[in-house]
Amino acid sequence: MQGLVLEQDEPIPFEVTGRDGESPFFLTCDHAGRSLPRCLGDLGVASAEFDRHVAWDIGAGAVARQLGAALDAFVITQRYSRLAIDCNRPLDAPDSIATLSERTAVPGNVGLDAAAAEARAAMIFRPYHEQIRRELDRRQSLRRPTILVMVHSFTPIFLDVRRRWHAGVLHLSDRRLATPLLRLLGAEPGLVVGDNEPYRANPLSDFSIVEHAERRGLPYVELEIRQDLITEATGQAEWAGRLARLLPLAAAEIDR
Repeated sequence: MQGLVLEQDEPIPFEVTGRDGESPFFLTCDHAGRSLPRCLGDLGVASAEFDRHVAWDIGAGAVARQLGAALDAFVITQRYSRLAIDCNRPLDAPDSIATLSERTAVPGNVGLDAAAAEARAAMIFRPYHEQIRRELDRRQSLRRPTILVMVHSFTPIFLDVRRRWHAGVLHLSDRRLATPLLRLLGAEPGLVVGDNEPYRANPLSDFSIVEHAERRGLPYVELEIRQDLITEATGQAEWAGRLARLLPLAAAEIDR
């Protein structure tokens, strides 16, 4: 659709950080950003909503970048708000372009035709996932081992229901990394860790697991960290440090 494109001075949809050293770990963050492309305006959503979880995964991008630095790993984070298009949903999922996020209505997403939806995919979703594919293909061609870690965060209260978990480990059929990581996180003092909680992974809500991990046969986890624990820099550093310590221990058990 004409006009629905990023302007020359707007950032591309993804940021790649880290040295991509010898580490097998490959980190992604699908909901790291909260800005909107100029061509979408404000989607009819009040500016204060873009500070909330409805627009992005608060703290997740910072944790991913710090974790990547600690692990000497490749990190790719997605810059634009999930209210423009959700980069962890298949394009044919009902909430790929959400008209309601928790209780926040998104008027600018109502009644989009196929061309408008595809324009958003071409602007944000496809470049982000194509960059991940290219990098994974490159690593495969070099026969480099790869362990995929997808970093997300969740709101402590959703639709008035308080979540008791501090973190969750999400997975579909492949539990090679999830099982040892759940055990290690569960042994951390004071932590309540969910196995497929507070969300249960499924192909309609977890595109990255299916597309980049399970289809390639890569070991993986999708991590969910409660947002009040990583809103501030201190908590972000604490969780990045914890995961940098535990992920290599969990990965060591994959081939046992």
